Amino acid sequence: MKDFLTLKILDRFQFIFKKLKVDYPTLRKILQIKFIMDSRRVPVSVGRTKKQADKDFFHISLLIYAFMGFFTMVPLAIVLNNKMALMTFIFGLIMFLLLMTVIADFSSVLLDVRDKSIILTKPVNPKVLTVAKFIHVFRYLFLVTISLVGPVMVTLLIKYTYLEGTLYALLFVLLFIFEVVLLNLFIIVFTTLLYLFILRFFSGEKLKDIINYIQIFMTLVISIGYQIIGRAFEITEIFDIEFTSKWYHYLLMPFWFGGPFELFFEANYDISIIIYTILIIIIPITAFIIYTKSLGTFENSLLKLNQGDKQKPYKEKRKFITNIINKTPEERNFYRFSYQMLKSERDFKLRVYPSLGLSMVFPFLFMFQSGFDLTKLADSKQYLNLYFCAFMMPMVTYMLRYSKNYKAAWVFYSTPISDFSVFKKAALKAFLMRLLVPIYLVESVIFTCIFGIRIIPDLVAIFFTILIFTIICYRVFGNFIPFSQPVENANKGQTVVFFIITAILGLMVGIHYAVTLFPILIYPYNFILLIITILAWKKGLNGKVNINGHHRYN
Repeated sequence: MKDFLTLKILDRFQFIFKKLKVDYPTLRKILQIKFIMDSRRVPVSVGRTKKQADKDFFHISLLIYAFMGFFTMVPLAIVLNNKMALMTFIFGLIMFLLLMTVIADFSSVLLDVRDKSIILTKPVNPKVLTVAKFIHVFRYLFLVTISLVGPVMVTLLIKYTYLEGTLYALLFVLLFIFEVVLLNLFIIVFTTLLYLFILRFFSGEKLKDIINYIQIFMTLVISIGYQIIGRAFEITEIFDIEFTSKWYHYLLMPFWFGGPFELFFEANYDISIIIYTILIIIIPITAFIIYTKSLGTFENSLLKLNQGDKQKPYKEKRKFITNIINKTPEERNFYRFSYQMLKSERDFKLRVYPSLGLSMVFPFLFMFQSGFDLTKLADSKQYLNLYFCAFMMPMVTYMLRYSKNYKAAWVFYSTPISDFSVFKKAALKAFLMRLLVPIYLVESVIFTCIFGIRIIPDLVAIFFTILIFTIICYRVFGNFIPFSQPVENANKGQTVVFFIITAILGLMVGIHYAVTLFPILIYPYNFILLIITILAWKKGLNGKVNINGHHRYN
């Protein structure tokens, strides 16, 4: 069997696993199999059949992370001289991106119950499987982190070599690497312990819902926290920043990472800096100790995810809405089916709900970025921030094709329906009514209270644009029948496509902004959008469809 560099590195530290009473040979074999399975994943890109394709896309995604790190962190490293501000901003960005990666991409790995039925039926200690999951996630998260911070590490090394000398620069970068590794460990441990805490009190469908709500809450906290970080520093002159510590800064982890740099390299012995330095050492180590004590219990607790709750009947109120928005009995039936699937598909929720949280909070975060002056806001065009509601569309339309019960897609062959667009329309409508419309209505009411009734035509235009954008996303990702693909294929490989789709949305926002420069144009613009929306939903879902790898035409 193929040996991996990660395994060779772990061999050097197997004494640590022995102290933790983890069976290292078994752990190594499980990890080796997992790494081999990763390399054999079925590619998710449409039209590719080579196994190398998925690997190439993973490398492309790492390259994109490197570009993100270059364009977001390198400018900060060049222009900021205040080490507390520099490291707080950089680690705030790293923490935001990594937490979002873990929540969106790796929660499904941490909460996977299939390993228990496959591996723990053998003479394997549950503790070994938990550690294997941890290392498996840490390996990929570390690769993402290295890609993300690589450019800024090189920049810091060059900058401080020039300013302070080689030894100073090397020590600075070594401390930076140490804190990055510490952050990776803390993120995975924190996420695992959080899920373990929830697993102790809930079970069945209620547990799955609570986990999804926690993911949304974490997304909101991360987003709001980064805004607080941005306002914690006062710019006195160009590139000259002053920092005044507040009590609530101790609750925000990015400030902790700035403490050691200020303490060791600036000899700043202020009590707040010392507390930040102590926190960055004590909290992650304490969390890791708690994690090691709970090894094994996590896998046993995951069994609660398989406990089913009593299925609730389809409400009469929903039946009324169903009859209004769906024209034919076939479409109504599949709408109800899709609605229930969206409620029960845990993998769908694990990947989509974090982007749902961003759609909820981003319109307000960017609206109040420059302050909380409602008088100025009322006369501005900040209501266009509602377009952030469309941020969930790419992920939703991409995930709609996947299901753990994908083999049941053969029923699409057996139906006497020749127009497969019925299935796609019904599934998209179910998503819109279950997730988008409630959020959009609530945020529209809030925005109307802030900006006045003058923005109602613009709210209509935004909604029409989102409906059109939904069809564009669905077609770009491939014309698949909903719930017909194995959820295991929902992996890396579409990062470039997501960027392209986001650019398309940006173009649509730009057109709307141009229309707002001539307010009288909003009414004919709405009429044009209405026509395009009708045509898009009527014709945009036709054509060749993919059912379980087989192509059919409407």
